[in-house]
Amino acid sequence: MQVTIDGRTASVTPETTVLEAARSVGIKIPSLCYHPKTGKAGRCRACVVEIDGMRGLQVSCATAVRDGMSIHTRTETVLAARKMVVELLLADGAHNCLACEKNGGCELQDMAYDLGIEAPAFIIEDRAAENDASSEMIVIDRRKCIECGRCVSACQNVVVNEVLSMAHRGAQTQIVCDADRPMADSTCVQCGECSQLCPVGAILPKKSIGQGRPWALEMVDTTCPYCGVGCQVTLHVDKAANKIVKVTGREVEPNDGMLCVKGRYGYEFPSSPNRLTQPLMLKNGEHVPVTWDEALDFVADRIKTIVAASGPDVFSAFGSGRITNENNYAIAKFARAVVKTNNVDHCART
Repeated sequence: MQVTIDGRTASVTPETTVLEAARSVGIKIPSLCYHPKTGKAGRCRACVVEIDGMRGLQVSCATAVRDGMSIHTRTETVLAARKMVVELLLADGAHNCLACEKNGGCELQDMAYDLGIEAPAFIIEDRAAENDASSEMIVIDRRKCIECGRCVSACQNVVVNEVLSMAHRGAQTQIVCDADRPMADSTCVQCGECSQLCPVGAILPKKSIGQGRPWALEMVDTTCPYCGVGCQVTLHVDKAANKIVKVTGREVEPNDGMLCVKGRYGYEFPSSPNRLTQPLMLKNGEHVPVTWDEALDFVADRIKTIVAASGPDVFSAFGSGRITNENNYAIAKFARAVVKTNNVDHCART
């Protein structure tokens, strides 16, 4: 079927939402509660549009397209409605962009910029909600929460840990863990999916706080080193300090942005001062630095000597889930073709 969005024709399939159709042809419709992983939401009302033949404004993230539909995403009425939504959200909470960790990567800030909002039009007394910094890896700043529910959908429906939920009513509504427990005392497994999908600075990875603004960090796409699944990650690197300060999951196969606690938070080892940076050999009872050529020649000579004296089956090769399939293949090939043994194993074998 075909629909028209701001005069542009889009070919879509049934059940496609208006928001998805618009984004498929490069038309930007902002949203705060919707995320492709969590699906239809319809809570924040920031994605409203006008549709010919339909009364009032429609929530684009929850409205399915119909053949021949004509959609308008930036009329005066639409922009006025979005501006009111953003102004109310900015007024309710401690949205101080200068001091916020999400400055430069905040979807609410982006909407305010796009709509030309320089200051909230309303003043609401700052809520009394407190931070929850009890857990090891995650901080919840409820003063910045916009109750979009995206983190709840991620926890309940994406990673299915079923920890986060909305509690209380009205102005007292807030995100809670289990039966309103501190996160450290809850059943949270610290996967960090909530912090990755939070559109504002309400849920943050604790270790990255104060470590650098988004625009000052270099983004490096790579593969998580912790197991053989091959999860894709983005490293947020402070080049001046030559260290990783944050890790986020890439929303591509095989992990679609999801990471375990090790993959998301165990990133200090590359810059650890205890990490070996060159080969060491035992000489006169002490380990001393040597060149790679000297180390490799020594290892090759020892393998030849031992295999010649005792046969190839005294040699065993072990692969690892922390290296690529190609490296594991090279290990197996070396054992079988060079040393002439089939003693090959892998750390992931059970």
